[in-house]
Amino acid sequence: MIFKSKANKALDSVEDPRETLDYSYQKQLELLQKVRRGVADVATSRKRVELQIQQLEQQSGKLENQGRAALTQGREDLAREALTRRSGLATQIEGLREQHANLQNEEQKLTTAAQRLQAKVDAFRTRKETIKATYTAAQAQTQISEAFSGISEEMGDVGMAVQRAEDKTAEMQARAGAVDELLASGALDDVTGTAKDDIQGELDRMASTTGVEAELERMKLELGGGSGSAAPQIEGGNGAGSTGNREGA
Repeated sequence: MIFKSKANKALDSVEDPRETLDYSYQKQLELLQKVRRGVADVATSRKRVELQIQQLEQQSGKLENQGRAALTQGREDLAREALTRRSGLATQIEGLREQHANLQNEEQKLTTAAQRLQAKVDAFRTRKETIKATYTAAQAQTQISEAFSGISEEMGDVGMAVQRAEDKTAEMQARAGAVDELLASGALDDVTGTAKDDIQGELDRMASTTGVEAELERMKLELGGGSGSAAPQIEGGNGAGSTGNREGA
Protein backbone atom coordinates (compact mmCIF):
# COMPACT_ATOMS: atom_id res chain seq x y z
CA MET A 1 0.00 0.00 0.00
CA ILE A 2 2.86 2.36 0.84
CA PHE A 3 4.55 1.60 -2.46
CA LYS A 4 1.32 2.11 -4.41
CA SER A 5 0.57 5.37 -2.60
CA LYS A 6 4.05 6.69 -3.34
CA ALA A 7 3.81 5.50 -6.94
CA ASN A 8 0.44 7.20 -7.35
CA LYS A 9 1.80 10.40 -5.84
CA ALA A 10 4.82 10.32 -8.14
CA LEU A 11 2.58 9.59 -11.12
CA ASP A 12 0.24 12.42 -10.20
CA SER A 13 3.14 14.86 -10.03
CA VAL A 14 4.32 14.05 -13.57
CA GLU A 15 0.98 13.30 -15.21
CA ASP A 16 -0.30 15.79 -17.75
CA PRO A 17 -4.11 15.51 -18.10
CA ARG A 18 -3.88 16.70 -21.69
CA GLU A 19 -1.62 13.80 -22.63
CA THR A 20 -3.96 11.39 -20.82
CA LEU A 21 -6.95 12.72 -22.74
CA ASP A 22 -5.11 12.45 -26.06
CA TYR A 23 -4.14 8.87 -25.22
CA SER A 24 -7.75 7.97 -24.35
CA TYR A 25 -8.95 9.51 -27.59
CA GLN A 26 -6.35 7.54 -29.53
CA LYS A 27 -7.50 4.29 -27.92
CA GLN A 28 -11.12 5.07 -28.81
CA LEU A 29 -10.11 5.71 -32.41
CA GLU A 30 -8.35 2.35 -32.46
CA LEU A 31 -11.49 0.64 -31.12
CA LEU A 32 -13.63 2.42 -33.70
CA GLN A 33 -11.25 1.27 -36.40
CA LYS A 34 -11.59 -2.33 -35.21
CA VAL A 35 -15.39 -2.09 -35.29
CA ARG A 36 -15.29 -0.66 -38.80
CA ARG A 37 -12.95 -3.42 -39.86
CA GLY A 38 -15.40 -5.92 -38.38
CA VAL A 39 -18.24 -4.35 -40.37
CA ALA A 40 -16.15 -4.60 -43.52
CA ASP A 41 -15.33 -8.26 -42.83
CA VAL A 42 -19.00 -9.15 -42.26
CA ALA A 43 -20.01 -7.26 -45.38
CA THR A 44 -17.35 -9.14 -47.35
CA SER A 45 -18.66 -12.48 -46.06
CA ARG A 46 -22.24 -11.46 -46.90
CA LYS A 47 -21.21 -10.54 -50.41
CA ARG A 48 -19.38 -13.83 -50.82
CA VAL A 49 -22.53 -15.74 -49.76
CA GLU A 50 -24.59 -13.72 -52.22
CA LEU A 51 -22.22 -14.72 -55.03
CA GLN A 52 -22.45 -18.38 -54.00
CA ILE A 53 -26.25 -18.19 -53.99
CA GLN A 54 -26.21 -16.66 -57.47
CA GLN A 55 -23.90 -19.40 -58.76
CA LEU A 56 -26.07 -22.15 -57.24
CA GLU A 57 -29.21 -20.57 -58.63
CA GLN A 58 -27.62 -20.51 -62.07
CA GLN A 59 -26.71 -24.18 -61.72
CA SER A 60 -30.23 -24.97 -60.53
CA GLY A 61 -31.71 -23.24 -63.59
CA LYS A 62 -29.31 -25.10 -65.85
CA LEU A 63 -30.29 -28.47 -64.29
CA GLU A 64 -33.96 -27.64 -64.77
CA ASN A 65 -33.39 -26.94 -68.44
CA GLN A 66 -31.40 -30.15 -68.79
CA GLY A 67 -34.23 -32.14 -67.14
CA ARG A 68 -36.76 -30.73 -69.56
CA ALA A 69 -34.52 -31.51 -72.48
CA ALA A 70 -34.11 -35.07 -71.24
CA LEU A 71 -37.88 -35.52 -70.98
CA THR A 72 -38.26 -34.14 -74.48
CA GLN A 73 -35.88 -36.85 -75.70
CA GLY A 74 -37.66 -39.53 -73.65
CA ARG A 75 -34.83 -39.83 -71.12
CA GLU A 76 -36.85 -39.77 -67.93
CA ASP A 77 -33.95 -41.21 -65.96
CA LEU A 78 -31.73 -38.29 -66.92
CA ALA A 79 -34.53 -35.88 -66.16
CA ARG A 80 -34.95 -37.46 -62.71
CA GLU A 81 -31.20 -37.18 -62.03
CA ALA A 82 -31.19 -33.54 -63.04
CA LEU A 83 -34.09 -32.78 -60.78
CA THR A 84 -32.45 -34.69 -57.92
CA ARG A 85 -29.31 -32.57 -58.23
CA ARG A 86 -31.44 -29.48 -58.52
CA SER A 87 -33.13 -30.41 -55.24
CA GLY A 88 -29.74 -30.71 -53.52
CA LEU A 89 -28.76 -27.29 -54.83
CA ALA A 90 -32.01 -25.89 -53.50
CA THR A 91 -31.11 -27.19 -50.04
CA GLN A 92 -27.70 -25.54 -50.25
CA ILE A 93 -29.25 -22.34 -51.50
CA GLU A 94 -31.65 -22.32 -48.57
CA GLY A 95 -28.79 -22.75 -46.11
CA LEU A 96 -26.80 -19.98 -47.76
CA ARG A 97 -29.80 -17.70 -47.62
CA GLU A 98 -30.06 -18.28 -43.87
CA GLN A 99 -26.37 -17.45 -43.52
CA HIS A 100 -26.92 -14.39 -45.65
CA ALA A 101 -29.74 -13.23 -43.40
CA ASN A 102 -27.62 -13.78 -40.28
CA LEU A 103 -24.72 -11.88 -41.83
CA GLN A 104 -27.05 -9.05 -42.75
CA ASN A 105 -28.30 -8.84 -39.16
CA GLU A 106 -24.74 -8.94 -37.83
CA GLU A 107 -23.66 -6.31 -40.30
CA GLN A 108 -26.55 -4.09 -39.28
CA LYS A 109 -25.68 -4.48 -35.60
CA LEU A 110 -22.03 -3.67 -36.17
CA THR A 111 -22.94 -0.72 -38.38
CA THR A 112 -25.22 0.66 -35.66
CA ALA A 113 -22.52 0.07 -33.03
CA ALA A 114 -19.96 1.79 -35.23
CA GLN A 115 -22.24 4.79 -35.69
CA ARG A 116 -22.87 5.04 -31.95
CA LEU A 117 -19.18 4.68 -31.21
CA GLN A 118 -18.38 7.31 -33.82
CA ALA A 119 -20.81 9.72 -32.16
CA LYS A 120 -19.27 8.92 -28.78
CA VAL A 121 -15.74 9.48 -30.10
CA ASP A 122 -16.76 12.79 -31.68
CA ALA A 123 -18.37 13.94 -28.43
CA PHE A 124 -15.29 12.87 -26.47
CA ARG A 125 -13.04 14.75 -28.89
CA THR A 126 -15.05 17.93 -28.39
CA ARG A 127 -15.02 17.51 -24.63
CA LYS A 128 -11.32 16.63 -24.70
CA GLU A 129 -10.39 19.80 -26.53
CA THR A 130 -12.55 21.85 -24.17
CA ILE A 131 -10.91 20.30 -21.11
CA LYS A 132 -7.44 20.78 -22.59
CA ALA A 133 -8.12 24.43 -23.34
CA THR A 134 -9.54 24.97 -19.85
CA TYR A 135 -6.57 23.18 -18.25
CA THR A 136 -4.08 25.21 -20.29
CA ALA A 137 -5.79 28.45 -19.29
CA ALA A 138 -5.90 27.40 -15.63
CA GLN A 139 -2.24 26.41 -15.76
CA ALA A 140 -1.27 29.77 -17.24
CA GLN A 141 -3.38 31.61 -14.67
CA THR A 142 -1.79 29.60 -11.86
CA GLN A 143 1.70 30.37 -13.13
CA ILE A 144 0.88 34.07 -13.39
CA SER A 145 -0.60 34.09 -9.87
CA GLU A 146 2.38 32.22 -8.47
CA ALA A 147 4.74 34.63 -10.23
CA PHE A 148 2.95 37.61 -8.71
CA SER A 149 2.93 36.02 -5.26
CA GLY A 150 6.53 34.84 -5.58
CA ILE A 151 5.78 31.21 -4.67
CA SER A 152 6.50 29.72 -8.08
CA GLU A 153 9.67 27.70 -8.49
CA GLU A 154 11.30 30.17 -10.87
CA MET A 155 10.36 33.26 -8.87
CA GLY A 156 11.26 31.41 -5.68
CA ASP A 157 14.79 30.94 -7.00
CA VAL A 158 14.97 34.64 -7.87
CA GLY A 159 13.64 35.59 -4.43
CA MET A 160 16.20 33.33 -2.74
CA ALA A 161 19.01 34.89 -4.79
CA VAL A 162 17.85 38.39 -3.84
CA GLN A 163 17.54 37.38 -0.20
CA ARG A 164 21.04 35.89 -0.20
CA ALA A 165 22.44 39.05 -1.80
CA GLU A 166 20.70 41.25 0.78
CA ASP A 167 21.87 39.02 3.64
CA LYS A 168 25.45 39.06 2.37
CA THR A 169 25.36 42.84 1.92
CA ALA A 170 24.00 43.32 5.44
CA GLU A 171 26.66 40.95 6.78
CA MET A 172 29.45 42.89 5.03
CA GLN A 173 28.08 46.21 6.29
CA ALA A 174 27.86 44.86 9.83
CA ARG A 175 31.40 43.51 9.59
CA ALA A 176 32.73 46.82 8.30
CA GLY A 177 30.98 48.70 11.11
CA ALA A 178 32.32 46.28 13.71
CA VAL A 179 35.88 46.64 12.42
CA ASP A 180 35.57 50.44 12.52
CA GLU A 181 34.36 50.29 16.11
CA LEU A 182 37.21 47.96 17.10
CA LEU A 183 39.76 50.21 15.46
CA ALA A 184 38.28 53.27 17.16
CA SER A 185 38.34 51.57 20.57
CA GLY A 186 41.90 50.37 20.11
CA ALA A 187 40.96 46.71 20.30
CA LEU A 188 42.55 46.32 16.87
CA ASP A 189 45.80 47.88 15.65
CA ASP A 190 45.66 49.98 12.49
CA VAL A 191 48.66 48.80 10.50
CA THR A 192 48.28 51.73 8.10
CA GLY A 193 48.48 54.27 10.93
CA THR A 194 45.56 56.24 9.54
CA ALA A 195 43.15 55.61 12.41
CA LYS A 196 43.67 56.28 16.16
CA ASP A 197 41.45 55.75 19.14
CA ASP A 198 40.18 58.62 21.32
CA ILE A 199 42.78 58.13 24.09
CA GLN A 200 45.69 58.09 21.65
CA GLY A 201 44.32 61.16 19.93
CA GLU A 202 44.03 63.00 23.24
CA LEU A 203 47.57 62.00 24.16
CA ASP A 204 48.88 63.22 20.84
CA ARG A 205 47.10 66.56 21.27
CA MET A 206 48.51 66.94 24.77
CA ALA A 207 52.03 66.19 23.53
CA SER A 208 51.64 68.75 20.76
CA THR A 209 50.32 71.39 23.18
CA THR A 210 53.18 70.73 25.63
CA GLY A 211 55.72 71.13 22.83
CA VAL A 212 54.19 74.44 21.74
CA GLU A 213 54.20 75.78 25.34
CA ALA A 214 57.84 74.78 25.85
CA GLU A 215 58.87 76.48 22.61
CA LEU A 216 56.93 79.59 23.62
CA GLU A 217 58.72 79.76 27.00
CA ARG A 218 62.07 79.39 25.27
CA MET A 219 61.31 82.25 22.94
CA LYS A 220 60.19 84.44 25.88
CA LEU A 221 63.49 83.81 27.63
CA GLU A 222 65.41 84.72 24.54
CA LEU A 223 63.42 87.89 24.06
CA GLY A 224 63.77 88.78 27.77
CA GLY A 225 67.56 88.63 27.44
CA GLY A 226 67.54 91.20 24.59
CA SER A 227 64.78 93.63 25.76
CA GLY A 228 66.44 96.75 24.27
CA SER A 229 65.97 95.59 20.71
CA ALA A 230 62.78 96.28 18.71
CA ALA A 231 60.11 93.63 18.78
CA PRO A 232 60.08 91.64 15.54
CA GLN A 233 57.04 91.78 13.31
CA ILE A 234 55.13 88.56 12.68
CA GLU A 235 54.99 87.77 9.02
CA GLY A 236 51.49 87.93 7.68
CA GLY A 237 50.32 90.34 10.50
CA ASN A 238 47.94 93.32 10.25
CA GLY A 239 48.83 95.39 7.24
CA ALA A 240 47.42 98.62 8.75
CA GLY A 241 49.59 98.30 11.86
CA SER A 242 52.69 97.90 9.74
CA THR A 243 51.89 101.04 7.76
CA GLY A 244 51.32 103.06 10.91
CA ASN A 245 54.73 102.03 12.32
CA ARG A 246 56.45 103.16 9.10
CA GLU A 247 54.71 106.55 9.23
CA GLY A 248 55.69 107.11 12.86
CA ALA A 249 59.26 106.36 12.05
